[in-house]
Amino acid sequence: MEKSKHIVVLLLTILAGFISLSSSKSIIKRLPGFDGDLPFTLETGYYGVGKDEAVQIFYYFVESERNPSEDPVLLYLTGGPGTSVLYSMMYQIGPLNFNLETSTEDNITLTLNPYPWNRVANMLFIDAPAGAGFSYATTYNATICSDSLLASYAYDFLRKWYTDHPDYLSNPFYVAGISYMGIILPNVALHVYNGNERGNQPQLNIKGVISVSPLTDKFSDFNSRFEFAYRLSLISEDLYESTTQTCKGNYISNELHNVLCANNLQWVNECTSKINLENILDPLCDTTYKDPTCREARYLLIGIWANQKDVRKALNVREGTIGKWIIKNESLHYDMGKKDTECYKYDVFSTIPIHKQLLTKKCQYIIICGDHDMTFPHVGTERWIRSLNLPVEKKWEPWFVNSQIAGYQMTYAKSEYRLKYATIKGAGHGVALYKPEEALTMVDGWLASQTYLSDS
Repeated sequence: MEKSKHIVVLLLTILAGFISLSSSKSIIKRLPGFDGDLPFTLETGYYGVGKDEAVQIFYYFVESERNPSEDPVLLYLTGGPGTSVLYSMMYQIGPLNFNLETSTEDNITLTLNPYPWNRVANMLFIDAPAGAGFSYATTYNATICSDSLLASYAYDFLRKWYTDHPDYLSNPFYVAGISYMGIILPNVALHVYNGNERGNQPQLNIKGVISVSPLTDKFSDFNSRFEFAYRLSLISEDLYESTTQTCKGNYISNELHNVLCANNLQWVNECTSKINLENILDPLCDTTYKDPTCREARYLLIGIWANQKDVRKALNVREGTIGKWIIKNESLHYDMGKKDTECYKYDVFSTIPIHKQLLTKKCQYIIICGDHDMTFPHVGTERWIRSLNLPVEKKWEPWFVNSQIAGYQMTYAKSEYRLKYATIKGAGHGVALYKPEEALTMVDGWLASQTYLSDS
C-alpha cells in the first residue's frame, strides 16, 4: 500500500508541474455528435479548491434560454458520491440527450432535450469531489474527501466562480442536486447562509435548495424500504405484520439472537431482491447484454462518448489529468452500511440536524420524489419531514400537467422558512429520467412562486 501511495504522489507531483492550476474557462461552440453550433451558451472550466487548490473541480455552465441576466442560478450536484454530473446533464436535465434511435457505439449522435432545466434557470453543474467525472487532484492528500469536506469545497468553488462571474451575483441562487447529495446540499446551503452573515465576499443571493430523491438519514431512509415494499404490495400483509412485530422498527439489521426477525427479513429479501430499486416498474436487467428494454443499458453511450479524444478536446478537459472517464467512481460511491474508504469518509450520518438549523434562515426548500423510487423511498422522506414539526401551510393535494394528475404536494412554513414536498406519479429515482416534463413543470412553477414571494 505504501509503495502505491508513493507512486500516486510522484505522478501527481509531475502532473502539477505540467498543468497550470489557475482557474480556466472556455465557451464551447460545438460538440462531437451534434450537428452544427450549439443553440445555447455552454461554458466549461476548472477552479481549484482546498489546500493549495489541489482539488481541481471541473464545471459546466449552461445559460438560461429565457432571461439569463435575471433567471436563477442553480448549482447542481449529482449523487454517489463519485457519480459524474455529466450523467445528469446528458440523461436527465441538461440541454442535450443522446439520440437513442440513431446512435451506435461507432457513431454517437446528440439531440436537444425537450425539457431541459436551463429553459428556466442558469445551470451550474460541477463534478465533485476529485475523482468524479473530469475533476482531479494534484496531491495524494487531495484525493481524500468526506461528506463535510465536499460541502466546504462546493462553497469554496461558488465563491471563486461568482468572483469571476459578477454579472450573476444579483440573480436568485439555489443549491440543487439529487440522491446522495441530500447529505451534502443542506450543508452547502448552511455554508452560504453563514458565510453571508460573516460578511464573506462575494455575498451570494441565496434563496434556498432544490433536492431531488434525497438521502437524508443513513438509517431511516434505507429502513423505509420495508414500509414502501408493503405499500406497493411487494410483500404481503401477513409478512408485514409479522416483521413489524418481531423486528421492532429495525429492518436493516437485527440482534443476532432474534431468529424470528432474521427469518422474516430473509423472506422480505426474497420478495424484493429482484426488484429494480431505481424504479420498481422497470425490469431488473444486465447492462452488459445491451437489452433495448433495459433503461440502464443506454448508459453505455455516455462512457464511449466521454472517453473520445475529440469530445475531451471540445470540452477543454486538461490532457493527462484523468485516465478513463467513468460514470461512477466506486472508491467514492456509498452503499448501505459501507465503511470509510481510503478515498472517502462518510462522516455525516444524518442531515436532519442541519435541516433544523436552516429553519432559522430565510430559506425556501423543495423536495421532489418519484413515488416508484425504492432507493430512497418517499415514505422515509415524509417521515423525517414530519420530525421537523413544521406547521402545514397547504395540505396534501394533487398537482397537474396537461390536465392530468402529475403527483401530489404539500407545503410547510415557519417564520421565513418554507418547505414544499412534492411527489411525481410514476417516476423513479432519477425523476427527470422518467418524467422529464413533470419534473421541469414542478421546478419552473416553484421558482416562479419564489419570485412572487420575494415581491410580497
